[in-house]
Amino acid sequence: MTQTPHLVVFSGSGISAESGIETFRASDGLWANHAVEDVATPEGFRRDPGRVLEFYNRRREQVRRARPNAAHKALAGLEQAGFRVSIITQNIDDLHERAGSKSVLHLHGEILTARSSVDARMRYPLPRGGIALGDLCDMGSQLRPDVVWFGEPVPLFDEACALVEEADFLLVVGTSLAVMPAALLLDYLNVEVPCALVDPNARALSPPGVQPLSATAGEGVPALTRQWQREGQLALVREAG
Repeated sequence: MTQTPHLVVFSGSGISAESGIETFRASDGLWANHAVEDVATPEGFRRDPGRVLEFYNRRREQVRRARPNAAHKALAGLEQAGFRVSIITQNIDDLHERAGSKSVLHLHGEILTARSSVDARMRYPLPRGGIALGDLCDMGSQLRPDVVWFGEPVPLFDEACALVEEADFLLVVGTSLAVMPAALLLDYLNVEVPCALVDPNARALSPPGVQPLSATAGEGVPALTRQWQREGQLALVREAG
């Protein structure tokens, strides 16, 4: 065990939904009138890059309007209180960072960044505006959103697995554990390490050995972080009752 216990957080769309960002499974909002294969696959981008760029431009503006909620702030506050906190997120927004978290790994990319369509290492921050047809990388190829689309590899998956293997406590929040390969991360957790899932449907979603906390992210995460701050860092490595 490390001298300072290491809390690893695995967050999904449920935490951002409380900030007003529509989830992929929402029945209304940006996804409602778009087929996944048209706007979130490499094939869709090849067929109609303008439609894909416009879809992500709208999502990007939605992210910019959103604000970190109580769950984001609670995790950042725990880090500011001296806890060692690493966040692995499926979310492409920057709400964890805006709340103050310093160690955030974006499994599925970052919507506020563009990248080359021929070399994923060529990335360009988007502090304002979006991506238009004709916006090119330094190699002369069309820019695209720096997000992982369906059918594409997840380049940071190995790095995320290594973080989970280091964890002294794993907190899963706002994810159904249904999206692959991210759902496989729990397989890399050492068997003696405690794990908790915060979700309104936690009891139904929790795999064996995972403590369910049936609450929204905005309710459950602040409650846990207040408990840990009261009890100290060793509370992270004790199996919750």
